[in-house]
Amino acid sequence: MALIVPPPNDKKRVKVYELRNNDWFDRGTGFCTGRLVGDESKIYVESEDQPERMLLETRISKDDGYQKQQDTLIVWTELDRTDMALSFQEAEGCAAIWDFVSQVQQHLQAMAGPDDALSDDAMDTFANPLALPRPELSNLDEIASLMRTVIATPQGRDSLSKLVISEDYIRKLVPLVTMAEDLESLDDLHHLCNIMKMLVLLNDTQIIEHVVTDDVVMGVVGALEYDPDFPTHKANHRRYLKDRSKFKEVVPIQDLAIKKKIHSTWRLLYLKDVVLARILDDPTFSVLNSLIFFNQVDIVSHLQGNAAFLEELFGIIDDPSSPHSRTKDAVSFIQNCCAVAKNIQAPGRQTLYANFIQNGLLRVINFALLNGDSSIRVAGTDILVAMIDHDASMVRAYIFRSIQDSKRPLTDTLIELLLIENDLGVKAQAADAIKVLLEPQQPSPPPNAETMARNSNNPEFLSKLRGSVPPNPQIDSFIQNFYDNSANKLFKPLKELEKRKPSMNFTSQEVSLFHHLIEILMFLIRYHLFRSKIFIFHEGLPARIAQLLACEHKHLQLTALKFFRTCIGLQDDYYVQQMTKNFLFEPILNIVYDTMPRDNLLNSVCLELFEFIKRENVKPVIVHVVENYRAKLEEINYVDTFQSLILRYDQMQGYNSDADTTLFSQDPEGNAQRTSINGNQRWQGVKEMDAAEEAYFNTSDDEDELANKKVSSKRPSMANGVSPLARSLVDYPDDEDEPLEGNAAATERRPMERMNAQAADENAKSRIPVPSTPPPERLSEKRRREEDEEEDELGKLSTTKRRSSSITSTSSGISIGSNSSNVLRRKKGFMSSGKEPGNSSDKIKISLAARTPADGEAKRDEGG
Repeated sequence: MALIVPPPNDKKRVKVYELRNNDWFDRGTGFCTGRLVGDESKIYVESEDQPERMLLETRISKDDGYQKQQDTLIVWTELDRTDMALSFQEAEGCAAIWDFVSQVQQHLQAMAGPDDALSDDAMDTFANPLALPRPELSNLDEIASLMRTVIATPQGRDSLSKLVISEDYIRKLVPLVTMAEDLESLDDLHHLCNIMKMLVLLNDTQIIEHVVTDDVVMGVVGALEYDPDFPTHKANHRRYLKDRSKFKEVVPIQDLAIKKKIHSTWRLLYLKDVVLARILDDPTFSVLNSLIFFNQVDIVSHLQGNAAFLEELFGIIDDPSSPHSRTKDAVSFIQNCCAVAKNIQAPGRQTLYANFIQNGLLRVINFALLNGDSSIRVAGTDILVAMIDHDASMVRAYIFRSIQDSKRPLTDTLIELLLIENDLGVKAQAADAIKVLLEPQQPSPPPNAETMARNSNNPEFLSKLRGSVPPNPQIDSFIQNFYDNSANKLFKPLKELEKRKPSMNFTSQEVSLFHHLIEILMFLIRYHLFRSKIFIFHEGLPARIAQLLACEHKHLQLTALKFFRTCIGLQDDYYVQQMTKNFLFEPILNIVYDTMPRDNLLNSVCLELFEFIKRENVKPVIVHVVENYRAKLEEINYVDTFQSLILRYDQMQGYNSDADTTLFSQDPEGNAQRTSINGNQRWQGVKEMDAAEEAYFNTSDDEDELANKKVSSKRPSMANGVSPLARSLVDYPDDEDEPLEGNAAATERRPMERMNAQAADENAKSRIPVPSTPPPERLSEKRRREEDEEEDELGKLSTTKRRSSSITSTSSGISIGSNSSNVLRRKKGFMSSGKEPGNSSDKIKISLAARTPADGEAKRDEGG
């Protein structure tokens, strides 16, 4: 590819920007070159810090729509619809790259085939050549109608933009504004306003830059003052823009190009925020923001690189002989620079603040915060907040150096400003600054899986991951110094409330001060767990905050309630103990009692506090509130919260801890779950065990087995080797094999029946005599008849609940008595020695074993 202009070989220093979400993102700073790679022409930008890394590599095509804005800016749109921009440090470098791009595009258009040798604009021009009549008052209506028709298509908008720029059409329209005003022709002024709107909304950067030039801007905004949508009103844009008092040079700016950009940026901001605010569309809004952004970058870059300018600027504030008006202007200028820095990228902002701090920015903040002029205090607070938002650690480091040098730290200045300032906005900013400075170091977020995999073999990374972020001793020392020397001064107004107990009438400044102090206290509670806990209750601040619940200012009462809600929400025993010890719930209950049953915000906040206590079951608070204010709680019945608290208290007081060990002493976890069913009422009516029974249950299983072996060894065996007492007549399945019953009551009743049956079974074994002769052959008919007779007898005599599955078991025995009928047994047998004396004669013993003629008489004796 042969080009008339060779590609520039020398590297041009440039910044690369990319438009993301209507905001220009800084890709970095590097060096730009144009190169020919085969048949393609490309623009490369190599990183300044890492030359091997490419910040930009783009191919030049004939349809990319490159535009040169101002003298140092080139913008274009990539094929993927991404807007890009190159901001050059020098105008010569921008001109060299622009000439290279222009030559490449012209060569590509010349090399194109016959089908597309002519661009779309050229085809449209040959088909429908666009021409606007010379602007005069007589043809303004025709011009407006023609423009309205052309801008309906994208090709028409582009053609109109090129025509307006090439013929300098806007400059020809400007004199007509003055002529129409002299003739008082309102219709012509309305036509001029519509024409200017359409030209601005063409979304062309060159047109907008031309509109804000010195010789055109007054005519354009003059036409826009006569909006046909408001025919009876006229704006005063020209008078505002002509006011030269708004532009003050604290230190003369020698660079005329920078001074021109300052004026242009101010006019663009006025157009965006005032003149075009009602009619502005998104594309034009984006173009205006882009122009403003790049102008601000150039202005800030010039100021931070001009050491003589900065030295003279900060010298004005350091010089005590400087006039007050000039000092005020210097502080305002620094404030405006910090406000502009918020819109630029982090590297540029970092460089600006570093240069400002090197020249004494923190001394300026101290001077401004303690100044008698309220406007200077406001400016100083804005500077400090902007600096803290950028890098709070930098401000903390400065304060720490002041503490080490035994100088007055900046925190004390902020505290004094918060206490004495009458401006409520400055109070709010000072309080926010104190909270940010006292915020401890936050741990870094955990790395993602990709980062972990990439650094799995990096020992430094793994050590950082294991140790997280180590505590910063500088920050800890700074925070400790605050509690030792500054906290008492900050919260002194709260402590002095004790002297004002009879009167709770406050001024608006006092209300704002107490609100901010309580907000700072809540911040300290959340972030300084140990230091704040000791300080707050040592100084008695909760009791003073409770006094504010009786004031007339509702929002201050809500702030005080928010403090107590924060303390309870931490669920810290220390806070709960101090609040109950000092009876701090009494004023909260008084608010509920006084505001019920109104559903206002104050009442709702109090109800939410007690609802949280009930839901989280904060037992010390429940006990304290019910024991001390039960009568008042019973009167608050329009909600069930307080009745639930009383019920919860009664349940806790009626809870018998001895009942837990009656049956489930071997299973503490299951015990806690079982006794909580149905409000701890499941085992009501169960008789406690006496001392003998308790001693039996405390006996180990090995001793029981040994005793059972001794008893069984003394019993005579039957002829067939099987005792009738150990063998059931019917082979019933085990309890574990039984299917689950659907009824929950039956499921709960089954363990009790099983234990009753087992207890009665063992009692019967101890009382039934063992027959001396073996039983005869068992017959099924005889067995059924005897079982029926025994069931009839059992139904008449038995008062104890029996298991339905064990009625026919011949090895079962039931003993009914005043003692055994009310006691549940978990063990498998009772020793005969466990009976109480005097109760044996009252018991009725029934045997269900198979009888023989030989032992019938003995059986009747035992049954009697």
